[in-house]
Amino acid sequence: MAPYASDDTTSGRRKAVRYVVPATVVGVAAATIGLVPALADSGDPDLPKITAQQLIEKIAASDVEQLSGTVKITTDLGLPDLGGLAGSLASAGGGAGGSKDGSSADPSARLTELASGTHTLRIAADGPDRQKVSLLEDAAEYSVIHNGTDVWGYDSASNEVYHSTAPQGADAHGKEHGKGGAEQAPTPKEFADQALKAVDGTTSVTVDGTVHVAGRDAYKLVVKPKDSASTVGAISIAVDAKTGLPLKFTLTPKSGGAAVVDAGFTQVHFAEPAASTFDFTPPKGAKVTEGDDADHPVAGKEKGGAALPGAAGLGGLDGLNVLGDGWGSIAAFDTGSGSGLPSASSGGDAGAFGDFLGSFGDKVTGKFGSGTVFKTRLVNALITDDGKVYAGAVTKDALVKAADTAAKK
Repeated sequence: MAPYASDDTTSGRRKAVRYVVPATVVGVAAATIGLVPALADSGDPDLPKITAQQLIEKIAASDVEQLSGTVKITTDLGLPDLGGLAGSLASAGGGAGGSKDGSSADPSARLTELASGTHTLRIAADGPDRQKVSLLEDAAEYSVIHNGTDVWGYDSASNEVYHSTAPQGADAHGKEHGKGGAEQAPTPKEFADQALKAVDGTTSVTVDGTVHVAGRDAYKLVVKPKDSASTVGAISIAVDAKTGLPLKFTLTPKSGGAAVVDAGFTQVHFAEPAASTFDFTPPKGAKVTEGDDADHPVAGKEKGGAALPGAAGLGGLDGLNVLGDGWGSIAAFDTGSGSGLPSASSGGDAGAFGDFLGSFGDKVTGKFGSGTVFKTRLVNALITDDGKVYAGAVTKDALVKAADTAAKK
């Protein structure tokens, strides 16, 4: 999780870690930005007029370093129900919600639970060295605590602890602040960060009035890709009028319907959390697993995280190439298997899973040969019969075109 800061600053407070928005975003051509300020609707907060350019600059200048609050996140990619396959695959990977090493407290595995359904997170931050994220569950809680160089994962349901280390001045995922690229906790800020990185000449950016979020007055920034290949319909970011911190992030797909991602604060306080918030000692009798500090994605080398839009965030995969840029970017890599999906002839869980995927995928052909396209409400992936993969928040036609272009080379 990235650090935040209070809206009050003193000369003795350490320098705030800035919300980094690339300079190319702040300097987007005026033709791309909606320069006409939006007026508040009746009942919404009455705030000074602001243009989209000014609001992006306000986000970039935000220096929030300390806060605590609650975030509700709902994700709906439209993935099929795996039924009994889910349990067998989880067991093969080290247990439900666990890592390949078998620890249910491993953050690199547990935070993937946020990829579907509705979840509540309790978060706290005090500068670059202290953050805490807790996933609230039925009669249980899972927490990731970063305090100094220690990173702890704790699963109260199983009484398991995962411990690793991070360099001083790095976040809970082991990245030094200001370097970029670290996988982050799924707060509105982190989603907004990824979305704003894709703002370019193929993007419409406007201010669409004002809103109340978690008791705070906010402006609503709306980002819409113009790229016909993108599956993203629109992104709405509620930006705190005082601090510039994104308070709510909503992504709706081009196909319409419910939001694919809806993450927002339900409570937020810009004040220094109690120091005890970040204290952690493994409970008596807990199973403690020590992480590989040199290679674990939470404590050391990043493997790439889920990010928006396009193929952003996948750059850590070995042998991966990113084709195109911005909203239409596609991640491409070769599995090296020489074949497509495993089938029943492969036997075991892998074969069953391959047959299951094949049952809802669309068969496609092209100059590249043949393959199967798997679709969600946002991200689509083409797996060719010779083991190559093309994936991104783009249409099926865009994936086939990318595969055809690669086949010509």
